[in-house]
Order: sequence, then C-alpha cells, then structure tokens
Amino acid sequence: MKFVTFKDSTGSGAGLLDETGTKVLPIKAALEKMEGKSELPATLKDCIALGDKFIDKVHSLTDWLSSNPAREELFHPLASVALEAPIPRPDKNIFCIGKNYAEHAIEMGSKEDIPEHIMVFTKSPTTVIGPDATVLNHKNVTAELDYEGELAVVIGKKGRAIPKEKALEHIFGYTIINDVTARDLQSRHKQFFIGKSLDDTCPMGPWIVHSSAVENPNQLDIQTKVNGEIRQSSNTENFIFPIDEIISVLSKGMTLEPGDIIATGTPAGVGKGFKPPRFLKPGDKVEITVENIGTLTNFIEK
Repeated sequence: MKFVTFKDSTGSGAGLLDETGTKVLPIKAALEKMEGKSELPATLKDCIALGDKFIDKVHSLTDWLSSNPAREELFHPLASVALEAPIPRPDKNIFCIGKNYAEHAIEMGSKEDIPEHIMVFTKSPTTVIGPDATVLNHKNVTAELDYEGELAVVIGKKGRAIPKEKALEHIFGYTIINDVTARDLQSRHKQFFIGKSLDDTCPMGPWIVHSSAVENPNQLDIQTKVNGEIRQSSNTENFIFPIDEIISVLSKGMTLEPGDIIATGTPAGVGKGFKPPRFLKPGDKVEITVENIGTLTNFIEK
C-alpha cells in the first residue's frame, strides 16, 4: 500500500495510490461512501496515529472496492491532483543519521571519520516540501547547496526503550528524503542544524509505502541522479547502523511517536565529495530512487 497526501480544488487529505500508480483514492470520502459516515481524521499524519485501526479500515475499504467495481468514480486520476509531502508538517524535527555509509564518511574526511556510535542531527519541520516541488537556492545565504538521497522511516507505534528485535514493529512505512545541505553553513557554524534547516531543503515523498510491502529495509538499492547523471548508487545493506539499531538507540531515553520521521543516512557521491566539489546549481533536477519505494524528483530554483 502506498499512502499519499494529495491536494485538489477542495483541499488536501490522505489518499491511497492504486496498484497501477495512476489513480488516487481519497480515503475518508471513500469510507463515507462505504459506511455512510467516517470518523477517520483528514490528515495522513493523524491517520497513522490510529495504528492498526487505520490499516484495518483501509483493508476493509479495498475489499469493498474490489467487490464493487462500479465505485471506480471514487478515484481521482493522479494527473488531476497535486501530491504534497506525505507528512507536510511534521510535529517534530526530522531525525537524521549522519555518516551511516562508510564510503560517505570517508569522502567527507577519512577512515577516522567512520563513526563508532550513531550520529544524530535534525532538520526543522519548515524544511519539508513535496515531490516535484522547487527547492529554494538560497543564493543570498549559501554558495554550496548539496544533495543527499536517503531512505526515510516513518514511525507508526509509540515506544521508548524499544528492543532492537522489536524495532521494525514500530515502523508504519518508508519514504524518500533529499537531505539538502548548505555545506558552507555546516562548516561555518561547526554543527549541522543551520546548514540542514534552510526553508524547503527537505523534499519528501512521493508517498509512504506501508511496512508490510517492504520485506527487508536494510537491503534496498538507492540511487541519486542530478540532471540524469548518476551521482550516488548503493544499497542499504551498506548501512553502518541498520534501521532496527537506529530505532533502538534513539528510543533508549526518548519516546518515539507516530509520525516521527527518521532519515537513515546518505551514500557516497554527494557534491562535496567530488574534487572539485559539484554543488547544485539553479535549474538542476534531482531524482532519488529507492528500490520498492519509488522516485522522488525535485528542482532547484532558477
């Protein structure tokens, strides 16, 4: 199942992408047709907070639709709606794992930069934009805007001190993030927050793939293209810290909640890693593809 946040002339809401990838089902409206009413929240973020109750409702809905083909009119053509980030405004900063691929740690420094413990920083909620949206070039703030393609985890079940062996049970699903970074600000301020939190520098989407559809998130191909050129190509099996360990460590003394987003780190091949560096330019097209998830495309402001 692929869950989206879509926007049309009547507003925005939670949707389900059909199996062909060409139509979107407005979940709340469809449940109202099926049940005569629906107490389901309007936003995908709030639906996720319902946990298994939400997924059970969606299963009931898809079963009903399969036995009622005349209900095809409930779907909207994908081309007729705009996809927003699946969670357009997270309640918290986005958790980001730094240097989680050894080759990326090396390209940013040396073998001594490969971390022994999980590195964590965050991005402000105001960074989030959706698929096909334009990333501000912030030319008056930075001259070193860079890309970082990443698999992201969306938490679906609240927990603290989550054991590693139960960590994947707390995941609602997976999406894609471009952790756009101002490298000069990152270097100047000696920490990551400002350089990682410029407005519109966290493209996310195009949807959340439910965890039931991803057998092993620690074994997915990931690739980033800039203007059609492959810059990053790896597999999440190369994580230094796999997803179950990340969740367990983050939750040791901190409660993870439904809707929390964790970006799991970027492979080698970022612009700063080239000699000379190859930073993003106005008009650039960035495409990030993760196996079994999809492709997130965005453009840099001209």
